Amino acid sequence: MLNRFFRAGLIACLAALPCATALAQQAPAAPAPAVVPPPPPPPASLYLDAKPLNPTLDDWPYPYPVKGFSVNIMGQPFNMAYMDVPPQPGKPDKGALVLMHGKNFAGDYWGGVAAALSAQGYRVIIPDQIGFGRSSKPETPYHFDDLAAYTSALLDSLKIGRFHLVANSMGGMLAVRYTRLYPQRVRSLTLENPLGLEDYVPYIPPQENETLLKLEMAQTETSYRNFMRSYFPNWKPAFERNVELYARVQKGADYRRWSLASVLSYQMIYEKPIVADLPKLEPATLLVIGQLDRTVFGRRFAPADKIKSLGNFPQLGKTAAKTIPRAELVEIENVGHVPHLEVPERFNAALIGFVERNN
Repeated sequence: MLNRFFRAGLIACLAALPCATALAQQAPAAPAPAVVPPPPPPPASLYLDAKPLNPTLDDWPYPYPVKGFSVNIMGQPFNMAYMDVPPQPGKPDKGALVLMHGKNFAGDYWGGVAAALSAQGYRVIIPDQIGFGRSSKPETPYHFDDLAAYTSALLDSLKIGRFHLVANSMGGMLAVRYTRLYPQRVRSLTLENPLGLEDYVPYIPPQENETLLKLEMAQTETSYRNFMRSYFPNWKPAFERNVELYARVQKGADYRRWSLASVLSYQMIYEKPIVADLPKLEPATLLVIGQLDRTVFGRRFAPADKIKSLGNFPQLGKTAAKTIPRAELVEIENVGHVPHLEVPERFNAALIGFVERNN
């Protein structure tokens, strides 16, 4: 009796086995989820294998040939580097323009502007101010009036009389001082997001050179890249060039000299505000203001309750346009501190149109 029931159950199980096997084949077990490894951390430097640069950037490419002019500082000769870009062949000679760079840049970043102006028939002079770019970096105090005098001597040597002056950032402060000291030489003045449209002294406490030098020497490639990104709301791969330059100078044997030049230029900006000069400017003046710019000189030293009122370039541009006697204002939306790099076509069109009207 037991064997009969056992045989029946065994037959039923064997009969069901193909169906069970088929079901098992139709619905395989779900594979275990793949383990995705975390992304590797970014390298500490993108330029570990890059050749170091010396403080005068001898191996750094410039868009045009670089020449030198000797200036005397406290009885010693120092080199002032510059580019002299002629009008394109076949173009009528319309005169000269001088381009002045910002604190954290040098003349090389004007290459695209120089090409556009040369194509219109202008001669373009682009100095690296003493303490910047390929120029010497003497360990002496820097002053806007001195830089203006060196620039004037350079232009005398090139037999350039009157010219159009174009400047960005710190260069705007120098251009304003130059125009006040040598008004007879400036045909027109273009200020691109210039520093100095507000007085920093009441808000930023003074800093010792030693403190500033320690901060400069403590910079890293990453911190410098973040700093550069604050200038360019619309970051492009081409802007990484500025970080590469810094990283390669930092790898060099005389990074301290480069850092000290930055400290000395900081003190120059702090000690010589230009707000009082604005109503006294005589030439026609174009203000080109990127509307996303919130650059504040000495931001890290500003008290928290003061910083909110500083660096409002949209408002600073409007106020300056009302203060400067013969001012035009061009506001460029969605652009930061250096419009000629972020939107070169728009900047060049505004500049060339203005210069042509005042040539």
